[in-house]
Amino acid sequence: MVTFVDQVQVHLQAGHGGNGCVSTKREKFKPLAGPDGGNGGHGGDVVLIADPQVTTLLDYHRRPHRIAEHGGFGMGDNRSGTKGADLELSVPVGTVVKSEDGETLADLSEAGTRFIAAAGGQGGLGNAALASAKRKAPGFALLGIEGWAGTISLELKTIADVALVGFPSAGKSSLIAALSAAKPKIADYPFTTLHPNLGVVQAGDHRFTVADVPGLIEGASDGKGLGLDFLRHVERCAALLHVLDCATLEPGRDPLSDLEVVKRELGAYAVPEGQTPLLERPQLVALNKTDVPEARELAEFVRGDLEAQGYRVFEISAVAHAGLRELSFALAEIVDAERARRLATEETHERIVLRPKAVDESGFRVVTEGGTYGTIFRILGAKPERWVAQTDFTNDEAVGYLADRLQKLGVEDALVKKGAVAGSTVVIGPGSGVVFDWEPTVTSAAEVQMGARGSDLRVDQNDRRTNHERRSTYHERMDAKAEAREELEREREAGLWESDQ
Repeated sequence: MVTFVDQVQVHLQAGHGGNGCVSTKREKFKPLAGPDGGNGGHGGDVVLIADPQVTTLLDYHRRPHRIAEHGGFGMGDNRSGTKGADLELSVPVGTVVKSEDGETLADLSEAGTRFIAAAGGQGGLGNAALASAKRKAPGFALLGIEGWAGTISLELKTIADVALVGFPSAGKSSLIAALSAAKPKIADYPFTTLHPNLGVVQAGDHRFTVADVPGLIEGASDGKGLGLDFLRHVERCAALLHVLDCATLEPGRDPLSDLEVVKRELGAYAVPEGQTPLLERPQLVALNKTDVPEARELAEFVRGDLEAQGYRVFEISAVAHAGLRELSFALAEIVDAERARRLATEETHERIVLRPKAVDESGFRVVTEGGTYGTIFRILGAKPERWVAQTDFTNDEAVGYLADRLQKLGVEDALVKKGAVAGSTVVIGPGSGVVFDWEPTVTSAAEVQMGARGSDLRVDQNDRRTNHERRSTYHERMDAKAEAREELEREREAGLWESDQ
């Protein structure tokens, strides 16, 4: 039965925004007293919260689909829809949030940290909010936008002051059980520890946490054994304690060779940018199982070589609790020094970076795409895509409102600069998007300039007649009248008709 999960994929669905309402106020003697449609409510967000009371991602392994509440619809009498409630999900402290592409979105390394993993959709405006001096009674409202939906990856990296590293069955679980009140599984076979165990150690007035993580074998940095699970949890520890087995019966193994293997794997593991490499962190060596006579002799034999490499060495026995007091105080000394160093280097206040919007930034871009059926002009940008999602295309007035918004944003000018003409295929949004045949909007203030650079169709297509054209037309009309009179005179002389006296 699974009891611990440190890596899981979660499928999130934020709440959809509610649609705005189209309504007209009706009172006695005032059957049409103006628009009073309310706005739709915003959809709820999905928020991740780092909770120190949560130690595993098991709940998300069992229930990976999470949905926030949708926003309510707007109603008449200026009643807005209810806002969808946020869905707050508690995760362990030390959880890293990643996208489907592996990009790190957030690192919840401190208790109480909040991260909006899925933003709720925006509610649509009702016709009361869309009313203006020129549009006094809108017959449409904006639709609500769908909330974000997708998959994220949650990866737990244990936060502890000291990590116990060593080969399987080196006695790490027994050591953490002897140093703290933790009760890990202990057995006489390799890979007994399949998930990290945390223990709190009290050494005099000093308190720190110790992590017992899965055992390490050669090739762990390449994923062999449980190496990646091991190294991921070592990543955040301030100090390392090498637990070396002095009573192993496996041929070819001894404390010095075990230490070299562990060091190679620690050095091959790439920590995230900005963190100290594992081998550059403070390290101690604990020669374990000295309660066995042969192990005590081996520990005394290799102690000098280890001290020559610069390590502080402690001969201990997790079973007999021998040497643990000296070891715990040495670890407390290293942890206190590391905490003081971090406080001295870290800034007391997080620096706030303001990135104002550029003055000439339009908020959209036009991309030209060539296809089998001709050139396609694709409009990409947050505003145009959001406006299209809010538009009810079954309502002609709503479509006209969308056209006005796009024109004011400068979309038509951008299309002309890209070479679009009347009837060109325009797509708004990525993928299939919304496809339509573009018809330029002509206003009284300024017409959209259609044509090549340096030309003006307003001049080239001038339908006003010149004086020469008017004179030619006049003379042609006079000549036609004179010819008609002559024809009548010839018919009279021929006796075809007589004029009345």
